Amino acid sequence: MVIKNVQIFGEDKSFAPGQLEMKDGIFTKVTLGTETEDTGSADAVDGEGCFAIPGLVDIHFHGCMGDDFCDGTEEAIANMAAYEASVGVTSICPASMTVSEEEIHNVMKTAGNYQSEKGARLVGINMEGPFINVKKKGAQAAEHIKPCNAELFRRFQEEAHGLIKLVDIAPETDGAMEFIDAVKDEVVVSIAHTMADYDTAMEAFERGASHATHLYNAMPPLNHREPGVIGAARDTEKCHAEIICDGVHIHPAVVRATFEMFGAERMILISDSMRATGLTDGQYTLGGQDVFVKGPKATLADGTIAGSATNLMDCMKVAVKEMGIPLEDAIACATMNPAREIGIYDTCGSIAEGKYADLVLLDKNLDVRAVYVGGKKQ
Repeated sequence: MVIKNVQIFGEDKSFAPGQLEMKDGIFTKVTLGTETEDTGSADAVDGEGCFAIPGLVDIHFHGCMGDDFCDGTEEAIANMAAYEASVGVTSICPASMTVSEEEIHNVMKTAGNYQSEKGARLVGINMEGPFINVKKKGAQAAEHIKPCNAELFRRFQEEAHGLIKLVDIAPETDGAMEFIDAVKDEVVVSIAHTMADYDTAMEAFERGASHATHLYNAMPPLNHREPGVIGAARDTEKCHAEIICDGVHIHPAVVRATFEMFGAERMILISDSMRATGLTDGQYTLGGQDVFVKGPKATLADGTIAGSATNLMDCMKVAVKEMGIPLEDAIACATMNPAREIGIYDTCGSIAEGKYADLVLLDKNLDVRAVYVGGKKQ
């Protein structure tokens, strides 16, 4: 298949006119310039000047369309994958929750055995909990929080057949530093749901943690005398930080300031979406707790924010249209950066010959015109 007359987003984070060729699920040729050759293909599609961007990569979301990753069924994963692909998210790394150990075992086994050629590609798991601090549990269930345990993590990883790409911890809790020492070469260790101060967070990063989960949320705020996790993450060049640009979690001014502090190359857009995403306002659940959704906001009964009700494509659009983040930076933060962070950039995350033909065509209003996963139109 050939898609011609598009503005191709390149690995240099710029757009150039050109055409794309896809065969057997991969990009076989990327031709730049207005004078593109006529391949004579009967499958040629006129892209009508649309932006051609890589399929988005969401490395932190919980659910959508009434399903949740912790439902622990292949049907739930398949339904989530179908919805995500429909909105331009072609690679998914869903997040688990702090639920019972038995439930986590089931979630990992189910994901490890999941196979499907339909919808978004399951590329990993973000293990959010149970190794967190109860004082910053957010929407996580306190009764299931546990101290860091490398052997337990490895059992989960074995059941998931190596799919766990990120594991979240609170570095100030018992055994956390030793946990980092033990698993830092096996998985990306992220600081999350934590009360850590600057020095503790810096020690965690120096030992091998390299990621910050939903920056600003479920951690102490940035203070001019107590910079905390946010300050430590900023001072650690190897650290990449997730940010939720749904217009609810973080004020636009703070999003802009964070991009300036960290640099766009270290930012990763996530949705943190829960099962209400794609559905109407109402009452839902997250990690076994009731969640009330009104518009883009999802909260527990006490008002605690409980994930988002917005997909990653919409978050990317909000970042550009309402928060002033340059389009090229926003795209990279939703494609290239997350793919690199979880070690899959060799196969996806950019439009390049030999990579999966995961592609989204956006019009000038940034609305999705077409989505391709492995060269197949969704």
